[in-house]
Amino acid sequence: MQPRNMSMSGVVDLAAVKAAQEAKAKAEQARAEAARQGGGGAISPADLVIDVDEAGFERDVLQRSTEVPVVIDFWAEWCEPCKQLSPLLERLTVEYNGRILLAKIDVDANQMLMQQFGIQGIPAVFAVVAGQALPLFQGAAGEAQIRQTLDQLVQVGEQRFGLTGLDVDPDAEPGGGAQAAPAEAVGPYDALLEAAVQALDSGDLAGAVQAYKNVLADDPTNPEATLGLAQAELLQRVRGLDPQQVRKDAAEKPGDAGAQIAAADLDLVGGHVEDAFGRLIDTVARTAGDDRNAVRVRLLELFEVVGADDPRVVAARRALARALF
Repeated sequence: MQPRNMSMSGVVDLAAVKAAQEAKAKAEQARAEAARQGGGGAISPADLVIDVDEAGFERDVLQRSTEVPVVIDFWAEWCEPCKQLSPLLERLTVEYNGRILLAKIDVDANQMLMQQFGIQGIPAVFAVVAGQALPLFQGAAGEAQIRQTLDQLVQVGEQRFGLTGLDVDPDAEPGGGAQAAPAEAVGPYDALLEAAVQALDSGDLAGAVQAYKNVLADDPTNPEATLGLAQAELLQRVRGLDPQQVRKDAAEKPGDAGAQIAAADLDLVGGHVEDAFGRLIDTVARTAGDDRNAVRVRLLELFEVVGADDPRVVAARRALARALF
């Protein structure tokens, strides 16, 4: 089976508004709790590779994914490609020195997990970031390809979810270190960012928008507030829309800027990132004046929701430039 590259789309698509903030908050709470209990904080390099079963999946994968991206290696003893891929993943995990954790799952002994992840063949490699599962690649893969994928995964974890990874001490005893990094100082905007998360939890989108704006008023480049504001405003715009009517209007009025903007918002909320970008770029090409500018501005706002480093944003920026010039 040939390796099949997968994108980071799952990180953006599902409830991204709360996930980034909640993941960061959980990671900070875990570090603080470990420090309170007097944990050493550091773990052994041997603890970066763990065997996981169905009973321990929530603790060992889902909970740990709020601290560090967890790579999942689905394998079996009879799988010959697995015997080449698994040792490579283990070696790279140790080299990444706490920026990722490798969870090895034997599919023969854990078929329910195999079904839940929709795996059709092995080896199959997934990741869980802040509780969200995403496919990485399937089949045997070369070291260069795997490194590129892991680099992207680490970047997503750090930039969108505040996952700082694990503290690794080569002299620590295996299994003897705490499973959390040392506590970090509380920043000046933590209270405002937490207020935004609480507002989202209660359905107060206007309150969340205002909380993020309060942070940006003092720190215009704050990445968490910038991302949170873009996402909260998106949810605020689509609240109350009739999806069926919006889709009908967009289909019947391809040159109507307002109709296409509303449909693009729904596309993005539904996880159809490339559809949203493509719709607005096509609309930019067929409109002019104020309409064209309104579409361009909305597209830039959606770029903020997805993240500037996302390859789909990079490609869409190039396409937008061609449409404009």
